[in-house]
Amino acid sequence: MSGFLRDMLLGTLGLIVAIQFVRPARTNPPFDETRTLEAAITVPPAFAAIVARSCADCHSDDTRWPWYSQVAPVSWVLINHVDEGRRHMNFSEWLKPGVNDPVQYTRQKLHSACERMQTHNMPLWSYLLLHPAARLSPEDIKLVCDAANTVAR
Repeated sequence: MSGFLRDMLLGTLGLIVAIQFVRPARTNPPFDETRTLEAAITVPPAFAAIVARSCADCHSDDTRWPWYSQVAPVSWVLINHVDEGRRHMNFSEWLKPGVNDPVQYTRQKLHSACERMQTHNMPLWSYLLLHPAARLSPEDIKLVCDAANTVAR
């Protein structure tokens, strides 16, 4: 092995080890059960199962952090996805301050989820690679879209 190749290999290995010390927070903040989606509307069991299987890891404060969420740079991507997911829709913080009409808010958010699922933008393909059970069937998507249309008027 040439000196240059050995130095490149050692440098790469050193960089991989060094980046493991850059650790963004993997959080599961405590949440108030009276502010969840289930507190806002009656959630059918089939809908709750879809959310738990395909959505909750990124869209709730009850994320299951797998072992690879501790390995940089994968951890950085995962934490960013969870933070973004929670920012857009968080089932654990559904009834947040500033929401004046919970029914309208729920209808709007579920319609948005329906659209993202129909266009196969959710769940993210990168999530599905490691969580094939999170794949949504046409029946799953229809159930979410129907829920959006039947929120108490």
